[in-house]
Formats: sequence, C-alpha cells, structure tokens
Amino acid sequence: MRTKFEEQLNELNQEMLSIGTMIEDAIQKAIDALIAQDVDEAQSVIEIEDEIDMEEKKIEDICFNLLLQQQPVARDLRVVSAAMKMVTDMGRIGNNAVDLSELTVMMSKSPYTMKMDHIKKMAGETMIMLIESIESYVERDVVKAQKVIDHDDVVDRLFDKSKADLIEMIRQNPERGSEAADMLMAAKYFERIGDHATNIAQWVIFSLDDRKRAAE
Repeated sequence: MRTKFEEQLNELNQEMLSIGTMIEDAIQKAIDALIAQDVDEAQSVIEIEDEIDMEEKKIEDICFNLLLQQQPVARDLRVVSAAMKMVTDMGRIGNNAVDLSELTVMMSKSPYTMKMDHIKKMAGETMIMLIESIESYVERDVVKAQKVIDHDDVVDRLFDKSKADLIEMIRQNPERGSEAADMLMAAKYFERIGDHATNIAQWVIFSLDDRKRAAE
C-alpha cells in the first residue's frame, strides 16, 4: 500500500513540475508580447488556457485519489493538501497570463506613448518570484521559499512606482487616459502574479515544516 502511495506521490510531483513549466512559459510569452505589442505571441498564450486548466484538473484528481484511497499519514497529508493549494495558485497565474495577453491584443491598435521602465522591471521581478517559488517546491527548499515571500515587497514597490508614472502621464496627457488605465491593469496583473507566487512559497514551507520536525 505504501509503495502505491509513493508511486502516486511521484506522479503528483511530476505533474506539478509540468504545470509549473507551462505557467512559466505562458507568463514569459505574455510579458514579451506586452512589451513588443506582439499580437501573435499574445494569441499563442490565450490558446493554451484550456491546456493549463486540464493540467490543473488532472493534479486535483491525483490529490483527491491520494487523500481518499491511500490513507496518508499526517506528514503526507500536509504535502498533498499543500499541493492542492499550490496548483490553485498556479492555475490563477495561468489565468493572469491569459488576461495579460488579451489586454495586449486590445492595446495593439496604437503604439505605446508611456515609458515602460517600471513595468518591464516589475515583470522581470515577478518572473523571478514565480521561477523561484516553483524551484523551492522542486528542491524542497525552505530558504528559497522564504526568499520569494520577502521579494514580494520589491514587486509591490514597483507597482506603486508604475502607478505614479501612469498618474503623471494622465496629468500631462489627459487624452492618453485609456492607455494609462490599460497599463495600470497590466501592472495589477503582475502584482497578482507576485501574490500567487508568494502563496506557493508559503505552502511549500507549510508542506515541509512537519518533515523538518520529524527529522529532528
């Protein structure tokens, strides 16, 4: 029975890696599309939404099977329940990638007039958080997970700077108000992705806490 549980747990880990890779790729493409106003790239992200949703559902099914059929001990229960929470955040990150891409398509009709410095920086820092949150799960690394949590302050500060840029843009060029509102929404999506990456890191720490105590 325990061997069967370990096999399914390994399957869960592999599927978590799979969805992690999928959302990393989706976010990077969404960032590239937004900055370059690349409609084709944005459309490619929109088209994989169903694939991400299917992978999320597959992982949820594995987790339910582990909980209902394999009778996990308390330590394993933490791992499986944390995986269920993490995959929900991963799915929402995938949704944010699609939302960003749909926004890019909407904004593609005219070139940007605002400076993109803070939004580009915010996108890059958010990507770092996402990658390291998934790495912390793969590597079972509490220190890296805590680093992700601490890094959220960087993204929040960049969001505030981006918002200030957009307010100034509206003040100087009221006719660009629509562009500013769209860019503020893009910045908000990046902030949300950072929040979801933080949640993933927090669940990594939760899943490992009991294992650490058991080893002591």
